[in-house]
Amino acid sequence: MSPQETIVTEWSPVERALFRFAFIFFLILILPINADFFKQLFSINLLNLHFGQLFELVRYTPDFTGNPTDWVNAVVVILIALIGTLVWTIRDKEVKEYSQLYYWLRVVVRYRLAAALLVFAFIKLYPLQSPEPSISNLNTAYGDFSAWKLFSLTLGVVPGYQSFLGGIELLAAVLLLFRRTTTLATLIIIPFTGNVFFSNLAYEGGEAYYSFYLVLLTGFLLLYDLKRLYSLIAEEKPTFPNQLQPAYPARWMKPTQWLLKGIFYFIFIFWYGLEAKAAYQNDPYQYPDSAGLTNSAGIYNVKTFKRNNETLPYSAEDPARWKDVVFEKWATISIRSNRPVVIDSSNIEHIYQLSSQRNYEYLGSGGRHYYSYDVNETEGKIQLTNRNKNYQGEELELSFSRPDSTTIILQGLDENRDSLYVILEKTDKKYLLEEVKKTGRRGALKL
Repeated sequence: MSPQETIVTEWSPVERALFRFAFIFFLILILPINADFFKQLFSINLLNLHFGQLFELVRYTPDFTGNPTDWVNAVVVILIALIGTLVWTIRDKEVKEYSQLYYWLRVVVRYRLAAALLVFAFIKLYPLQSPEPSISNLNTAYGDFSAWKLFSLTLGVVPGYQSFLGGIELLAAVLLLFRRTTTLATLIIIPFTGNVFFSNLAYEGGEAYYSFYLVLLTGFLLLYDLKRLYSLIAEEKPTFPNQLQPAYPARWMKPTQWLLKGIFYFIFIFWYGLEAKAAYQNDPYQYPDSAGLTNSAGIYNVKTFKRNNETLPYSAEDPARWKDVVFEKWATISIRSNRPVVIDSSNIEHIYQLSSQRNYEYLGSGGRHYYSYDVNETEGKIQLTNRNKNYQGEELELSFSRPDSTTIILQGLDENRDSLYVILEKTDKKYLLEEVKKTGRRGALKL
């Protein structure tokens, strides 16, 4: 008998029981069983596809508690799998091995894991996931950021490294698509995604549950060849790969398999990759794309601040008096004052198509209140709305004038319906990131 041939032997009762558990467990983890998934699926407009819609679908995990990141969901899946294993063991005493079923379960897990890696790989390869800091971020004190936001901003200032991480993730995903390179893929994914998991724990990120979910899928795939790897590397014995081939009872099954592979490659590699590249070039999804006040981007010193016709001098402790104001390139204004900020820590990764839903700029950020605004430049009207979910309904109704290119005068009503009169003077401030772009990393810098 040649080494390439494989004999399928009878499995032990323990092996059969473990497989039954694993089969039920991973199918529950992978197959969509929640109504929310199908609501998202059927809400997709095929005439207006956005790569974020695919991202949200692929992020699916079973939800039994109303919170998909709740670890109790994993406990529920384990309990269901245990009950299913018991029923299956009692009712199925004739089958002595599940080699074919094991093969197809690995196929399902491989493609589920590959899809998850691909949708994250492209938003790192084209550095979208952690963009460069906004003007407001650059003018926020280090201690006013959450640990997660600091981690993300640190990654955002080195887009080349972020692209490198995306390339590694993309390589691992492609290797998963081929049975013979699956084990090599798992040896890349375990340390890569494992590091993501521990980073989320250390920096209080919102992806700890999902990254562990991916590590779990990877561990299952690695287990298939783990014994052979140990025999080859540790015991230094001749070791041959498992050459089990899938059975196709009907003639249409193999062509259908190739068709499904082609559809998967087209959607997750070709189409999604092109859409991510287009987003990077034209509309990075983390920041709003709505136009801001013309030629206003920058940081402004608050020269004069009047509330109810009373002039308030500069004070680091006064919660009412503004310290500085930032106009972003898009329609966001951030105001720094001593007024406390209840930080929005909703840091689960989403790709929002609508500009009004994009919240990266203020997530995990304290020290400043962030406002989106609608502006009528002809009439000189501007209305600010606090974007933080902890300050819903907070609005400022203001008029503005621009006596010169560096001055903006605001007057109107604040969130408490007190009258405001504010004179802002633009500060000619230089930023290291921008200067590095102009001169190169080794060029001389003067700040």
